[in-house]
Amino acid sequence: MKNYKPKNRLTTQAYIDGVLSGDRVILSRAITVIESNLESDKILAKEIVQGILPHSGKSIRIGITGVPGVGKSTFIEAFGLHLVKKGHKVAILSIDPSSQRSKGSILGDKTRMEELANLQEAYIRPSASGDTLGGVANKTGETMLLCEAAGYDVVLIETVGVGQSETAVHGMTDFFLLLMLSGAGDELQGIKKGIMEMADLVVINKADGDNITMSKIAQRQYQNALHIFPLSESGWSPVVTTASAIKSIGISNVWKQILKYKTLVDKNGYFLKNRNHQQIKWMYNNINEELKQLFYGSKNIKSELSTLEKGIVASKISPVKAAQQIIDKFKNSFENKNYSNEV
Repeated sequence: MKNYKPKNRLTTQAYIDGVLSGDRVILSRAITVIESNLESDKILAKEIVQGILPHSGKSIRIGITGVPGVGKSTFIEAFGLHLVKKGHKVAILSIDPSSQRSKGSILGDKTRMEELANLQEAYIRPSASGDTLGGVANKTGETMLLCEAAGYDVVLIETVGVGQSETAVHGMTDFFLLLMLSGAGDELQGIKKGIMEMADLVVINKADGDNITMSKIAQRQYQNALHIFPLSESGWSPVVTTASAIKSIGISNVWKQILKYKTLVDKNGYFLKNRNHQQIKWMYNNINEELKQLFYGSKNIKSELSTLEKGIVASKISPVKAAQQIIDKFKNSFENKNYSNEV
């Protein structure tokens, strides 16, 4: 499989030209190359990304996460439609670490975002399933660059998983939006402190009808809670607002807050500083992923690991010593080029 090359691949320049011209079909095909694990596609993907790189980076990247049942798909569609009416082109990407088991929910989300999905100014794409969250995040990052080069000036990166997926999304975006509900129990205990600390804007969704009063109470609670966190390096004080995506109430204010944030961080230099930091971190993420593939992709390593697992189970070797032993062997044999890295 290593040397297999799909017959329907275009030339590198054809992908680059297609993406830069805003051709959605070529964009989708280029992203398919990015997501592929074939060795030939990995080389092609790097060439495509390098080629479009000078034309990327001109969007505002917004991370969106939220508690289950918050109405994220409805919010994203309402927000996307608002942005399109404002003259923007919107790309919606998704990171879903659970997709390895469930294949994710983004395709279902796409059908629910039917109005937005049918617009030429909007592009919806799921993330690739990866063996690790870091791998998914790296490929989503490359997809983001392609979308920017294709002319999408607002990129929404959604996390539909839990735990570290929020950190991954926060680490590749300019602005982090947290969707919450009111009247769903103890709101302040229902969300991890770490996620609250990452939020630049907290939106209490479904603030309509009988829920308006509860939403206002939750807004005050969250705003008070945010005051106990230290000021962000960006100099921005996180804001809590209410919205009703289904009735399109408060959506314009969400965008207004994001623009206020952008104005601030452009002026104080944090925007560029953060982007540069993310680029460096992205490099290290890629190094880590390549090293993992180099290590675990070796047939000899797989065989050695199997032997060590049996030794650990039989209490003949400790997990710590086993780990050190195989790392030492890998380092020595890698230097001698004895290990094959063919899967």
